[in-house]
Amino acid sequence: MTQPTLIRRDPLAPSPLRTALELAKTGLPPLPLRRGKVPFGNCRACADIACGGRPNMKDPGPCQCPSVCHAWAAATTDPRVITSPAWAPAWRQAVAVAYHPGGAGLTVVDLDNPAAVAWARETLPATRTVPTTRGEHWIYRGAMRSVNGVRDGVDIKSTMAYARWLGPGTGTMTALPEVVRALAVKKPSTVRPAPQAITVPASAGEGTCPHRTPAYLERGIAMAEQRISEARSAVHATVYRTFLAVLSTHGRCGCLTEDHVTRLFTAAQTKGESPRHCTDAWTNARTRLGL
Repeated sequence: MTQPTLIRRDPLAPSPLRTALELAKTGLPPLPLRRGKVPFGNCRACADIACGGRPNMKDPGPCQCPSVCHAWAAATTDPRVITSPAWAPAWRQAVAVAYHPGGAGLTVVDLDNPAAVAWARETLPATRTVPTTRGEHWIYRGAMRSVNGVRDGVDIKSTMAYARWLGPGTGTMTALPEVVRALAVKKPSTVRPAPQAITVPASAGEGTCPHRTPAYLERGIAMAEQRISEARSAVHATVYRTFLAVLSTHGRCGCLTEDHVTRLFTAAQTKGESPRHCTDAWTNARTRLGL
């Protein structure tokens, strides 16, 4: 992929919309940030996963909403979308601009404190750097999955993530090194089961649960783990839909145990999901099924 040309910051402090259009011209897909420097919330039509995406804006699901819903998933280089009436209210309220690094074939190593910056200077190949409020962004050419907290004060922002635009930075952008890719395959140090009891008693009169056959239940959980582990994109949506499928089959008859849920959470966290996202997906699936 051709390396995007990062623009120079306008000393006249251009509006967020103007900055976004300039970024789009260089191949960086922008999105507006509201007060608090976070993405805009989902519209009413997309709230409570009505569109199939996630209410915390981390995954678009099948949503085709024309507004700035779903954070990074709305980022685009199409000026017709950026200047559309659906995006206009967000630009009027925007306090900053972010971009989707993975959408431009880039990876941002977000160094959030001086110790993290010192570690990067000793460990990582030199590349383009951008000063931040508390540290630096190191930008590499090449995309990978995003993972937060790979080290103290170090996050990786690439696919399915956004980074705040803070200017073009300095230095020559170099290829994404294996040392950064290796950080993303680190196994999660903590795996949390679902915070609530997940056994759902069978309704009166149903008798013995047919799913208690060990082989049948084991096959279902193993297939769910495989589906999550093989996801190559839209990991959040895959996790949610897999949880939904498991609960629709086994959630009403009482055959699921904490061990089964822990296995599903472990598979999801190995793909980069946080414990909170796992809990949200599980809760949303239960709510959708009325459990």
